[in-house]
Amino acid sequence: MSFLRRQAVLAALTANALRPPRGQRSGLAAFPAGWIFGETAPQMLALTALDAATHLTKGRRTGWKAKAGLVLAGASALGLAHIVRQSSQTKDVFEDALVEGLGVDYVEQLDEVPSPADLATPWRRLARPFDFTDDGVRVIENLPYTEAGRRGHLDIYLPAGEDAIKEAPVLLQVHGGAWTLGRKEDQGRPLMNQMAAKGWVCVAINYRLSPRDPWPAHIVDVKRAIAWVKDNIADYGGDPDYLVITGGSAGGHLAALAALTPGDPEFQPGFEAADTSVRAAVPFYGVYDFAGSTGLANAISMRDTFLSPRVMQTTWKDAPDVYEAASPILRVTADAPDFFVIHGDHDSLVAVDQARMFVAELRRTSKGSVVYAEVPGAQHAFDVFHSIRSAHAVRAVDRYLTWHWNTWRHGLEADSGVDPEELDDAAS
Repeated sequence: MSFLRRQAVLAALTANALRPPRGQRSGLAAFPAGWIFGETAPQMLALTALDAATHLTKGRRTGWKAKAGLVLAGASALGLAHIVRQSSQTKDVFEDALVEGLGVDYVEQLDEVPSPADLATPWRRLARPFDFTDDGVRVIENLPYTEAGRRGHLDIYLPAGEDAIKEAPVLLQVHGGAWTLGRKEDQGRPLMNQMAAKGWVCVAINYRLSPRDPWPAHIVDVKRAIAWVKDNIADYGGDPDYLVITGGSAGGHLAALAALTPGDPEFQPGFEAADTSVRAAVPFYGVYDFAGSTGLANAISMRDTFLSPRVMQTTWKDAPDVYEAASPILRVTADAPDFFVIHGDHDSLVAVDQARMFVAELRRTSKGSVVYAEVPGAQHAFDVFHSIRSAHAVRAVDRYLTWHWNTWRHGLEADSGVDPEELDDAAS
């Protein structure tokens, strides 16, 4: 491919990352390239500069094609530099969100106040964006929690040390994939590695998928996983009384819905009495409106063109109550647990307005705390691999979870007289 054609492609990809289309079909088509290109902007900027520098040599910089290619390279470089700068500012967006939702003194509940070095972009880690190995973490793989074969398996992430942990906080990760695909190994790895290395017990689950298994199989399995954790996680050092749930996209939907419907018999067939409550939920770019109740075109289009034939396997007209029961925005009550909602404002798959309206309903109705971070320039799935935004998102969620765990356990200490040294040992 000629220099001009390469730079034309790079310019188009940069433009797509900067301003992705929002229509359902166009947004779906634009998402993969915009997601990868936007989150690897530093690498793409370096490649663009190297390609342009190569063609500045004598004999190659003459002629209109060379000049046009250099102009396109310059435009791409400016666009990519903007993405890098915007991504780096994400740390301030998250910190502002935490302060707004929790109060400026939330840092007093952290193990230690983050230093500038703690908040700096980890450039060395970004050199290997898809490398999830971590010497500080060990994984127990493919434990069955249902009889659904590999779709009923889960993995447990633990600190790598040989010393047994006891009564550690637990994080449950639910993968995304439009309720039709995805695996527990492919998502949430940066966050789970971060928290497991700090002493948390993290659980990643598979669950049944459509079209083979229609709704509500997905949420039933998430509920079964919660019940399994409550019954078994103490054997792996986790505290069954402290569980937070997270997930992205479809996983964000399932995490939010599970958090809002503890003990719902419709979603717990055969285990209606099981405790499926969680202490907090951290959904990333979730779908909050299955029923189209918000009137958003994105939600209605998703309901009628995708959810109906593929996931629900019944229409809104025939079963509106099924769609409403599956919509987190319609399940918010005063007793909802604490939430930290995260969404990118450039999400071309799930409109950011869904997150805004869900957060507004939480703040209007729930007695729990609500933190909302809207990430500038972020596409769907921006946290799946190591990137600038992903790094700052993981650190922000780390601070949130640490604040939440410490606040909860100190409250437990005050209520029951638990020895604080025992609680400190559990968190370490």
